[in-house]
Amino acid sequence: MTNTQVPDVRPPRATAASAPPEAPVRLSARDRGTRLLATLFLAPTIVGIVVFTVVPIVGSLVLSLFHWNVIDSPRWAGAANYREVFTDSTVLVSFRNTLVFMVLAVALQLLIALTLALAVNGRMPMWLRSVFRSAFFFPLVLSAASISVVMKYLFNQDFGVVNWALGLIGIAPVPWLTSENSAMAAVILVYVWQQFGFSFLLFVGGLNNIPKEIHEAASLDGATGLRKHLHVTLPLLSPTLLVATVVGVINALQVFEQPYVLTDGGPGDSTRTVVMVIYESAFEQLRFGEASAVGVLLFVLIMAVTALQFRLSRRFVHYQ
Repeated sequence: MTNTQVPDVRPPRATAASAPPEAPVRLSARDRGTRLLATLFLAPTIVGIVVFTVVPIVGSLVLSLFHWNVIDSPRWAGAANYREVFTDSTVLVSFRNTLVFMVLAVALQLLIALTLALAVNGRMPMWLRSVFRSAFFFPLVLSAASISVVMKYLFNQDFGVVNWALGLIGIAPVPWLTSENSAMAAVILVYVWQQFGFSFLLFVGGLNNIPKEIHEAASLDGATGLRKHLHVTLPLLSPTLLVATVVGVINALQVFEQPYVLTDGGPGDSTRTVVMVIYESAFEQLRFGEASAVGVLLFVLIMAVTALQFRLSRRFVHYQ
């Protein structure tokens, strides 16, 4: 008796190559309308970013490779503008001043903002809390130039209110704006007074997002006062602290109005910042190529410092 094989009558398995292509998903008229509406809403922002951010960055990069004084035609310079930047003592001093200003101003700004946020977030009537929030944020909505003009009179060595108040407690008049030792301190104080309101509001919002149960549990474990803030509040507030630090550093590296109005970069070059050098090179000396080269280097510095902050945040920022 011979064995006969029964033929396999099952249909062949479909493979990826033989599988029929999926029909494209057709959006309904309502979905197409929603996408179109979203595009229309996003279009002004996208156009604004391209026109006022991308185009100027690319334009500055290209212009930094030329010598141009607006009057004559641009002349190719290559890397000459960058070599001149690294050999110009004024530019190097301005970068040093800007970095020193950034470190001191941002540290003082965050310290004051965090301290006031913790105080306002404590036991306080809601109406009084709202008053403090508005008062601390109000300087931020004012023009930096107008504030600097007023502060220039307040810090005047001869008739300024600051020295008058110091004289009441027996302190001799301080040459706030005319001494290399105190001019940077005056610029930092004016800048921090205007800018700390933004960080303050960020910290207030961050503190309100911390669950009260965590603080109650820490109190039951014996944590009180400063220990509770160091081991409980700050770790939970670290994402907000990162945002405030990044924004504060970027703004501080671009400081212009306060030193320009208060001291005009002096005495000497003690308060001259990078943006002041860009302004003077471009609009006073008509050296737009050199000014663009300084601007490109400042952009690279801002990007490098920001990247370093996010790199370090992996160790110190704790997300819930």
